[in-house]
Amino acid sequence: MKKVMLVFGTRPEAIKMCPLAIGFKNNGNDFKTYVCVTGQHREMLDQVLELFGIRPDFDLDVMSKKQDLFDITSKILIGMKKVLQEVRPDIVFVHGDTTTSMAAALSAFYLQIPVAHVEAGLRTHNIYSPWPEEVNRQITSRIATYNFAPTALSRDNLLAEGIKDRSIHVVGNTVIDALHLVSGRIMSDRETGKAVEAVLSLSGIGNERLQAWGNGKRMILITGHRRENFGEGFLHICQAIRDLSLKYPDTDFVYPMHMNPNVRKPIAQIFGNRHRTEYPNVFLIEPVAYLPFVYLMNRAFFVLTDSGGIQEEAPGLGKPVLVMRDTTERPEAIEAGTARLVGTDYRNIVSGVSELLDNNAAYLRMSKAANPYGDGQSVSRIIEIMQQNL
Repeated sequence: MKKVMLVFGTRPEAIKMCPLAIGFKNNGNDFKTYVCVTGQHREMLDQVLELFGIRPDFDLDVMSKKQDLFDITSKILIGMKKVLQEVRPDIVFVHGDTTTSMAAALSAFYLQIPVAHVEAGLRTHNIYSPWPEEVNRQITSRIATYNFAPTALSRDNLLAEGIKDRSIHVVGNTVIDALHLVSGRIMSDRETGKAVEAVLSLSGIGNERLQAWGNGKRMILITGHRRENFGEGFLHICQAIRDLSLKYPDTDFVYPMHMNPNVRKPIAQIFGNRHRTEYPNVFLIEPVAYLPFVYLMNRAFFVLTDSGGIQEEAPGLGKPVLVMRDTTERPEAIEAGTARLVGTDYRNIVSGVSELLDNNAAYLRMSKAANPYGDGQSVSRIIEIMQQNL
């Protein structure tokens, strides 16, 4: 029996790795599965673990106030050394482009333990956009013995960097597996659906609005957290949301606010403490767990975001995505027509949102485009490859 260790530390990683952890645990005759979390995110990470029923075997708990990349990287390197020396896994799985993934892969490399990189091959080819993620994923792919690429373009990126063809496997993206699991649970389990609505109602949205969205009232879901958008970028984003809410009073704008003070400061600056009276169709709510977030995506008319993962998830639900970034490591979504770059320029955001609200043909082109990120079978493909090769 082979020992497999999955390492992750942020909410997006957990969403994409938990289905894989479940898949390995369900193949207990072939694999002994260990889960190690770093706690790079804390509360948001724990919410996802609870949702998928995953109990970590190890928790580095690196989260601390005012931590920077030096703190996170060094804590993970030292913490992983102890964990890997204790377990001595046959392979370490990491995901994507976080500091957790890079540092965990480097730790495994130092101990000459093979690494499998899930969601490998995404590139902007600009080391500072997104920062530090672009370099994190390049380092991780260089170390990895197995690179699980979500698309053919990701595979081509790896080949262009000299990564050996035999190490690359195109499997789709595990986020679609997660999305199918959670969305199906909301739709099929009435009690789960009611519980999610209760949580959102308490967030300040209210049952009346939830029912209205279910009956066709248009709602735009907004997320933002990228470091490169701190400062002027988020000010432009908030100004655009404010003015769009006035231009389209019959459309709701829901913004679960990231906890980072650099995100919240411009929100407070633009909307103030009385935003509900001046902008009654803007809902600035606290961060929500993954289950209610999938509910919101299902209800949204489209999504306005600077997130990477949502560029994959929302199209899986038929929702167009306007990306508030100047570059994306997910050009497949742009090429497929499911997503469009608008950056953080005020005029581009306003015009992009206005077009989807005013032009039904433009909206249908994006909402009906095929999702390039897979069919929800990525986990089974990865496990089959491991059964054949490990």
